[in-house]
Amino acid sequence: MPYHPITKAIRTQTPTTDEMEHSTPLFLTSSFRFDSAEDMADAFNEVNDHNIYTRFSNPTVQEFTNKMCALEGAEDGFSCASGMAAIFGTFMTFLQSGDHILSCASIFGSTHTLLTKYMPKWGIDYSYGSVNDVDSWESLIKPNTKMIYLETPTNPGLDVVDMEAVGKLAKKHNLMFVVDNCFATPILQRPIEFGADLVIHSATKWLDGQGRVLGGIVVGKKELIREIYLFCRNTGPSMSPFNAWVLTKSLETLDVRIQRHCDNAEALAKKLEGHAKINTLKYPFMPSHPAYAIAKKQMSRGGCLVNFEVKGGLDAGRKFMNALKMITLTSNLGDSRSIASHPASTTHSKLSAADQLSVGITPGMIRLSVGLEHVDDIAADVLQALEQC
Repeated sequence: MPYHPITKAIRTQTPTTDEMEHSTPLFLTSSFRFDSAEDMADAFNEVNDHNIYTRFSNPTVQEFTNKMCALEGAEDGFSCASGMAAIFGTFMTFLQSGDHILSCASIFGSTHTLLTKYMPKWGIDYSYGSVNDVDSWESLIKPNTKMIYLETPTNPGLDVVDMEAVGKLAKKHNLMFVVDNCFATPILQRPIEFGADLVIHSATKWLDGQGRVLGGIVVGKKELIREIYLFCRNTGPSMSPFNAWVLTKSLETLDVRIQRHCDNAEALAKKLEGHAKINTLKYPFMPSHPAYAIAKKQMSRGGCLVNFEVKGGLDAGRKFMNALKMITLTSNLGDSRSIASHPASTTHSKLSAADQLSVGITPGMIRLSVGLEHVDDIAADVLQALEQC
């Protein structure tokens, strides 16, 4: 029976053991035993698919992976210790000295550091394309370009990149197309449907949803995942079985959680738009968003984050943060509890003022990860903090 992906995320489970458990078991083991020397040899030679070592594979980790493949419509996947491990593992599997990667300019701070500080040390070059001018990206492609990478909506600017246009560009030039789908999750968009070869997540965020564990995953074409698996089984960025067990249970409530997050975020955006203490506000499903039409084309809802620029710059942004009473100040996002961050003074503080502005980070920008509290309480805290700026 062809179940819906959301049903598959609930019903996909490790085969039941002799204990006849209903909830999925936790296989907290570093290695696995064999019935014979021949059986063990066949496992190492991939004649059979028996588990060998949890750095390679583990039943609990595989269950999480299988659920994410179902949700994203992917052929295969590999789960990692964190979102950055998934990004790094993907880059290093397919890029080598002399290669070039084209990325959207607005990306997570650690990904920016990878591209600008570490990849050049290994002879891998990069270019940044404007999130608001995908038509100009073709001019940035070089003979040695191997990959196009983007995130949408972007972190922290909530810009929306046209995946269909980028997918066509990648196909035209025979380039690997990789999308970080962390902010939207597969509940709101599935990049593979727009031409992506690989899709990456920080499972630490919405997939967990309660700020408990670290995790990452990359899913996509089977032959590409095979290469990532071979790289990662030797370099060791494996997801722990315990974290996988937490995450696989979290996926069973992902849809209902994301819908409530979206309800709250959209309602909050509508309350804040036009506020006297705010210069600009961004939410993908607000008509005022520069890429509203693209967001409506490729997302089913507007997402779980809102950002706005407090009038008064850096000091006003800090005043707003300090005035919050309920909303948490932390660098994480995607939690059941609402979270505020001030990118200019924290996650992107090492960028120059000019570089911050080039990716849409203004001194007074606030990024709100809108939680599951009652929306009236979230809005009340934001409004009272704005009055103190």
